[in-house]
Amino acid sequence: MKYIPRLIEKEIIKAAKSFPALILTGPRRAGKTTLLRKLFPNSSYRLLEDPDVISRVRSDPRSFLEEIKGPAILDEVQNTPEILNYIRTRIDQSPNKMGRWLLTGSQDAALMKGVTDSMAGRAAIFSMLPLSLMESTKVSLIKGGFPEAIARPSSARLWFASYMQTYLERDVRAISSIRDLATFRRFLSLLASRCGNILNRTDIATPLGVSVPTISEWLSIMEITGQILLIPPYFENFGKRLIKSPKLYFMDSGLLANLLGIESEAMLNRSPFLGPIFETFVASEIVKTQINSGRPKNLYYFRDHQGLEVDFVLPQGDRNLFLVEAQASKTLTPHMGEPLVRLSNTISNYNAECIVLYRSSREKAEFSALRPGVRASSLDSFLAKIWNSKRGKE
Repeated sequence: MKYIPRLIEKEIIKAAKSFPALILTGPRRAGKTTLLRKLFPNSSYRLLEDPDVISRVRSDPRSFLEEIKGPAILDEVQNTPEILNYIRTRIDQSPNKMGRWLLTGSQDAALMKGVTDSMAGRAAIFSMLPLSLMESTKVSLIKGGFPEAIARPSSARLWFASYMQTYLERDVRAISSIRDLATFRRFLSLLASRCGNILNRTDIATPLGVSVPTISEWLSIMEITGQILLIPPYFENFGKRLIKSPKLYFMDSGLLANLLGIESEAMLNRSPFLGPIFETFVASEIVKTQINSGRPKNLYYFRDHQGLEVDFVLPQGDRNLFLVEAQASKTLTPHMGEPLVRLSNTISNYNAECIVLYRSSREKAEFSALRPGVRASSLDSFLAKIWNSKRGKE
């Protein structure tokens, strides 16, 4: 499979010159190991996932590390978090050796056991998501951004089935003592059908016959392992009574489409889930762009108790906002910008830029006026705008 350059490469190379260790986290099969092996080809490599390797690390971590010639890539370190204390000791023995320990994990670093305490000040931490639209034109609603899925689209259905099996058997069971994987599979399918909606845990728990705390635990697993996005409501009170629950999206639209049984563009265009899948795609691509530019996720939605809803709110600093509507239609009408205008008119103390994103038939369709105060854009043009604004080029 041909290597696709990643936008985060420069930041990782720069950090390897300034920190003894790097920790690269993100969903399984997002391309973390491929990236590190490409950037640091002379590094030794150990996969901390085979049972015999895990057993050896746990029984004698010092001997395991002594046999490794640095720099070293340690893959899936969440399986042996105890090794981090020993890596810290080795770093402290040679604090001026930079870029010696290159670690990957399929869990969020802030929540991975041991990372915060053991590696504080010693490691640069990065998050890496599946391929973005800015990195490959092969990324799409139906295929998503996992490198292997878009490299072999004819076998994508089989790949996603295998991915879910591996995810359930390794990532889910590694975090939680879930025994009934059949019910968890039903949970995933039900979650897919609720994508793009405001999260209602009771609505998910009832048909599965499990408790609301169980659903909260399972959602936490999905979030820790980078499979879903929980987008919170915008925190500023615009003088309105606001909905407080987050909106639910999947990180990868290809995985979402697979869970919904959508296997082709024709099926997608006929599906009642076209709108939520496009919203998911937009949310995921915005977050990827933010993270790839070295910034944290900073994405919200707005909805008040009167029913006024705007899909996405992106703070830009200095009381500047992007207000964004995601429309799966390829045909635009001025009415699509109505929620943006209504919200913008009530927050005169903000500089709000109103944008309707749509499924353009052309790549990088430029911004165009949709109605007074509202512009329309293709997703890739909007992502370029976010990237440039984060880099201070606008």
